Amino acid sequence: MENSMLQYFKAIGEVQNVIANATTLDEALQGGLKAIVENAGAESAVIWYMDKTGDGKLHPYFWIGPVDLTRRSHAPGDGAVGRVYETQKTERLFQFDALQDVETAIDFAGMDVTSVVCVPFSNNYEDLGVIQFVNKSDGTPFTEEGADVMEITAMMAAIALGENEAISAAWQPGEVVMELRDITREFQNGDVVTKVLKGVNLDVYEGEFLVLLGESGCGKSTLLNIIGGMDSATSGTFTYLGQDLSNATQEELTEFRRSNIGFIFQSYNLMPNLTSLQNLKLIAELVDDPMDADEALDVVGLSERKRNYPSQMSGGQQQRVSIARALVKNPKIILADEPTAALDYATSIEVLQVMEEIIKGGTTMVMVTHNEEITRMADRVVRMRDGRMHEVTVNRHPAHATDLVW
Repeated sequence: MENSMLQYFKAIGEVQNVIANATTLDEALQGGLKAIVENAGAESAVIWYMDKTGDGKLHPYFWIGPVDLTRRSHAPGDGAVGRVYETQKTERLFQFDALQDVETAIDFAGMDVTSVVCVPFSNNYEDLGVIQFVNKSDGTPFTEEGADVMEITAMMAAIALGENEAISAAWQPGEVVMELRDITREFQNGDVVTKVLKGVNLDVYEGEFLVLLGESGCGKSTLLNIIGGMDSATSGTFTYLGQDLSNATQEELTEFRRSNIGFIFQSYNLMPNLTSLQNLKLIAELVDDPMDADEALDVVGLSERKRNYPSQMSGGQQQRVSIARALVKNPKIILADEPTAALDYATSIEVLQVMEEIIKGGTTMVMVTHNEEITRMADRVVRMRDGRMHEVTVNRHPAHATDLVW
């Protein structure tokens, strides 16, 4: 009992501290949920909120866990989440017998659901939705004491937001361009097998700016390589616009890359013996409907540098040529692997401004980066940890490149 009380007060104190130091609503909700999850020992959690100015449904606001919930929603009264929201009563759901019903109700397909807790998310002024916790990380069921901690800390988090705080409308992504399901990637060196990706479930949407973030070795670059057709998964399915590329041959992957994907690399990878214009024309010859090379250089602000060789340009200018080279293919998706890592701050902002304009034009962009500040520009941020999706954030108000500081 004493340990339960200590856990109880520790959780409340940590949530209060996180919210008190948050400068935005997003920081308060995300930080508060992380604190609750850490104290509850949960594997996954999601804040479902009521979009009262939109479709009136419950939408995921922020979540921790290996499942992509971006497009999920629930009507009040629909399934476990809706019933909790509708009645504003905590339903402590332990070791479900009807697991299929649970998975359907809460859309955690791709996970083995063994234990769930749903608690109301409401303050003194209005009902906001529910917070849902799925599976304890140690494999045991949630306890009554643990559910009590979740409920009181969730309530305090909601109250601390204040009556004037409003949750933004749900983000409406474009059509699904790519689907990755249960993606694994293993590398074998002699008798040693290294598991780099351990089951990734992710959708990529038309026109979005998606950032993959994480420490070195977490699997983000390997995932980017699979998305770009430069590598194949060990298992799982990968589809692009409905085309199954899971077991594609090298020739099929080459055609996929050539026709659909533009690449931006940290080291630029320009041909040193060709001018910037010639570098672009070389790539343009490989595709059926390229952008005019002069036009692509104009987009990145380098028309006056088209006769310069890479050695005659700064790092930032070379990276902009690299961006133009990706653009000249008229790709549906641009993949960027640490595009600012070798640049100073001022040059990085210039490059990011160019990329921002490209995204505004409707091009889908997926970027790998270590830079936390760049994530503020993204529509979505997927944080990788130990080969899995660990946390997904949707930015309702993406920042401009010129707003970033590091």
